[in-house]
Amino acid sequence: MNKLFKTRRESALPADRARQAGLRYWGWYMLALTLWAAAVSAAAILGPWVCSFFVWYESNPLYRYLSLIRSNALLLYLLAIVIGWVVISYRFIARSAQDQAWLLAGAEALGHPTDTPIQLPDRMKSAEDQLNLAREQALRTAQAAKEAEQRKNDLVVYLAHDLKTPLTSVIGYLTLLQDEPQISPEMRARYTGIALEKSERLEDLINEFFDITRFSLTHLELEKQEIDLKRMLEQMASEFEPVLSGRRMQCRLDLPGPLPLVCDPNKMARVFDNLFNNACHYAYPDSVLAVAGRQEDDQVVITFRNAGATIPPEKLDRMFEQFFRLDPSRGTRSGSAGLGLAIAREIVQAHGGTITAQSADEQVVFTVALPRQAKA
Repeated sequence: MNKLFKTRRESALPADRARQAGLRYWGWYMLALTLWAAAVSAAAILGPWVCSFFVWYESNPLYRYLSLIRSNALLLYLLAIVIGWVVISYRFIARSAQDQAWLLAGAEALGHPTDTPIQLPDRMKSAEDQLNLAREQALRTAQAAKEAEQRKNDLVVYLAHDLKTPLTSVIGYLTLLQDEPQISPEMRARYTGIALEKSERLEDLINEFFDITRFSLTHLELEKQEIDLKRMLEQMASEFEPVLSGRRMQCRLDLPGPLPLVCDPNKMARVFDNLFNNACHYAYPDSVLAVAGRQEDDQVVITFRNAGATIPPEKLDRMFEQFFRLDPSRGTRSGSAGLGLAIAREIVQAHGGTITAQSADEQVVFTVALPRQAKA
């Protein structure tokens, strides 16, 4: 109820200001008429009194004019009042019409606001300030709407990009099952289980896609729990085995002991999905992807090292930008939208960590450093 009353009161404020401005304008108009009437009355009273101090002769031309004025004093008095009323009214009405024309022009400018301030005459400084405030608010609103639409579009591409990785694994394992009919029942069950797990992951992502309005790249909701990052990386390396084999690559793990970490497991899996996927697309064939993990004080540090073309420094600085691709043609063929590393950075930063990249001597190294106890 209080909110409703406040809204009504705030909505009435512009009407109150308009009413007060109208009263002030009417007051100035009445004051101008009063002053004119007072001036004419003073002239009618003081004129004869001043003329009485002089001696007038009929031969004086001025005497004749003064006599004519005295004979028609009432008529001239009323005529002066009427003329003054007409002139003053015209001035006020013309000024009001001109002010309205200025206001209409300013209102039309608000329909397509620009960075150029709205300018009105000096007497309309208050209205000019109000119109410019509205213009700035309209610009901010338009910019916010544009950014919201861009975030929505980015999110659509974000999720579409994430759909690709589990789908690639499903296709890889199903292809193995089709191409190797003599595979052992144990391996068939294992491949089928992984394909099923990735299919369920696809379902989760599709559900997330339909729940798009509650998801924001600028504010990731984390569901944290303690996990062993070593086990996650071992599982993911196993799941990517068919994809790596397709490029005649091997994955070498250097994970000497448990790597306890408090994080959101699903979102952290996205980070390493993207790093594995990046290596599959850009590493040299017949090379080794080395994944190492270690604990350093209160951090867990994971490195992905692969042989690949040396990345120039100017491109290395942009690798974590959205939609940036090292090789646009390769990204188009692979279906990558250039969001993988940008997504990884968003998630890592949401956990209070960092992700960096170095490249030299045909080696590319990604380093992910995460606090063991994720920030709140």
